[in-house]
Amino acid sequence: MFSGLVLTCAMNTANADIVHPSIETEHVNVSIERIANGLTHPWAVAFLPDGRYLVSERSGQLTLIDPASGETRALDGMPAVSTHGQGGLLDLTLHPDFGSQPGDGTTDWIYFTWSKPDGNQTRSALSRVEWLGNELGEVEHLFTQNIASGPGRHYGSRLAWLPDDTLLMSIGDRGSDPQRAQARDDHAGSTLRLTATGEVPDDNPFTDDADTLDHLYTLGNRNIQGMTTRSNGDIWVSEHGPRTGDELNHIEAGNNYGWPEVSLGNDYATNEPIGADSLPGMVDPVYVFEGRFAPAGLTEVTSEAFGEWQGNLLVAGLGSEKLLRLRLEDDKVVEEELILEGHIGRIRDVRQGPDNAIYLLTDAPQGALYRLAPTNQ
Repeated sequence: MFSGLVLTCAMNTANADIVHPSIETEHVNVSIERIANGLTHPWAVAFLPDGRYLVSERSGQLTLIDPASGETRALDGMPAVSTHGQGGLLDLTLHPDFGSQPGDGTTDWIYFTWSKPDGNQTRSALSRVEWLGNELGEVEHLFTQNIASGPGRHYGSRLAWLPDDTLLMSIGDRGSDPQRAQARDDHAGSTLRLTATGEVPDDNPFTDDADTLDHLYTLGNRNIQGMTTRSNGDIWVSEHGPRTGDELNHIEAGNNYGWPEVSLGNDYATNEPIGADSLPGMVDPVYVFEGRFAPAGLTEVTSEAFGEWQGNLLVAGLGSEKLLRLRLEDDKVVEEELILEGHIGRIRDVRQGPDNAIYLLTDAPQGALYRLAPTNQ
């Protein structure tokens, strides 16, 4: 995993603007600083070992941010993405050994998901690019979903490393035909498990099933846009329902999470329920968000600096403009608290930073990167 240098380095946020000096919550008061703005629908943030940030923007731009100087710079060398609707340059993650071997670029990989153009259609794709210290090296394309679709909807595209250094990737049902999420010969509506080079791990759950694609780890997922690996190695995701019915799910190998046969959401046009509440052989959500939450980023609070928050999940909301804290016990949500609502806008990503603060990205034509930290006030 990341080296000790990465985990202990401090972020210099001297150029940050304090937008909320103290917000009272049940267990700890927090402040919010704006680290950078002017980002075009930013989607994900990653933390470099030297204290700088990488931010993906749906426009296809990968932006390098230096918090010490306040400088932002677009990096050359990224592929051309489809920016129709929800498409673009999407999630980011660094290889688990990034920065652990100075001067050895073999492990300094930046992984990213994107909507890959295919004529008038698109596919969810995974690639990686080598980091050369101040610029990008060559891009390697690792995975492309097997069936192209009309552009614009339900790309999923969150990434999370497992403890064995395999990589999970979500792919949404792509919107036009929800039944694709139940099709075992289609990557849409699923999570995938891949090696660091995009291959199929030998112990994937369906490798001995001739009727199911080997990449699949789970199926029946509508549109996962939040994913995190907890400290105990468990994978948790936040998933968009249709009209309500947004879900928190514990992801386990081989499970079917039901969409669209099972859903607690309603049809957009008729407002009638979609599917059954529960069915044998399909996994019910651990938690269903109230109303139209529109969940996006998801992270576990690992820092002791947040006191009682440690081990809890933070869930970002888009349309709801909320940040929600959830405490788990025995795979059940036993406490919830609304931390933010409308304070900074639509929250696309939330991540625990190596400086023990929480980082938030807002989804807007002039989006921003924020830092949320405990305060003594």
